[in-house]
Amino acid sequence: MLLLAGCNSLPDSGPTEAQVKHAQHDPKKNNLGYGIVQVSPELIALLQSKAPPLFSSFDIATAGLSHASNDTVGPGDVLQISIYEVGSALFSPSSASMAASSASGTNTTPSSSTASSLPLVTVDGSGNIEIPFAGQIHVTGMTTNDVSLAITARLKQKSMAPQVVVRIVSDIANSVMVYGGVRHPSRITLTPNQERILDVIALAGGEDHTTQSDEDYTVRLIRNEQVAELPLKTIENDPQQNIVMQPGDRVQLVFQPRSYTVFGASGQVTQTQFSTPTLTMAEAISRVGGPIDSRADPNAVYLFRFENADVLRSLGMPIDENATTGPIIYKIDMMNPSNYFLADKFMMRDRDLIYVANASSNKFYKFFGLISTLVSPGITAAWIAK
Repeated sequence: MLLLAGCNSLPDSGPTEAQVKHAQHDPKKNNLGYGIVQVSPELIALLQSKAPPLFSSFDIATAGLSHASNDTVGPGDVLQISIYEVGSALFSPSSASMAASSASGTNTTPSSSTASSLPLVTVDGSGNIEIPFAGQIHVTGMTTNDVSLAITARLKQKSMAPQVVVRIVSDIANSVMVYGGVRHPSRITLTPNQERILDVIALAGGEDHTTQSDEDYTVRLIRNEQVAELPLKTIENDPQQNIVMQPGDRVQLVFQPRSYTVFGASGQVTQTQFSTPTLTMAEAISRVGGPIDSRADPNAVYLFRFENADVLRSLGMPIDENATTGPIIYKIDMMNPSNYFLADKFMMRDRDLIYVANASSNKFYKFFGLISTLVSPGITAAWIAK
């Protein structure tokens, strides 16, 4: 009894497997309401199915639709319209003097052609423009050539052989917003060249912190109310994720160094950065030296995480309907060889916490070592005296 009491009074680096299980069922200790789930092939499949979508999935979703040509007019665009006329011109300042001379009987020979540039025209929220003598014209979805033909058709009855040239001065409809950790956050105008996501990031000046690794940057893409995130390095390494930009896209570059923490009976208690686009649990554990043979319990390696609410509901965990995340503990038995395959499929996330439980016999060995330390000098002195 004295031996057991002495063992329990010794300090320790963390709970054993039995203590973790007991704390889960103790309402006083488990005030967050977490659950413990064994890592299994079914769990790996569930987590993979709930992973954020890849950028390539946006292209798959619109596979049957043609990509925008990036040369159409839309609300907010500013147009420069030039009109060329032959004979008596509607838009030339000389047309008024020619009309006056004609009324007075003076012969005036009209010039062969007259060019007139209208004041800049803005496409309104309904997609219309207002042109003198032509009226209101709906231009949303038209190319500049289509707009020229539409204005020309309206003026044919009022002008002699009119020709119209339309140019987009400020292109709002065919643009994307690039912001966050770039040098020049701005609106990037797309062209018929079909710029891709790395192109618009480069046009915005690239990463703001050039001394940092690309693994520390995350690209967040918002398209049609869908949101996807990928490490910048993943997009650079996988051409399928470097998708073509579409008008209205929003691209945010986020500087976010990812890290995980390790506690317990591991080779090193530390906070470690990912330094790679993706990281598995097996890689994370090996980076800190793995469980220590002398005091770890490889049967009980835990990963603490605030998991997405959808995953918790799929696992049958109680969670508030308004919550977006909730606490959970994933357990893996490293004494089972097949679980090493699972650890190589279990993906780590930013701020995950790995805990390697202490072996239940650890306190006994600590107590035995303490007794040996106290008794050994006396035995040595008695041996010398003898």
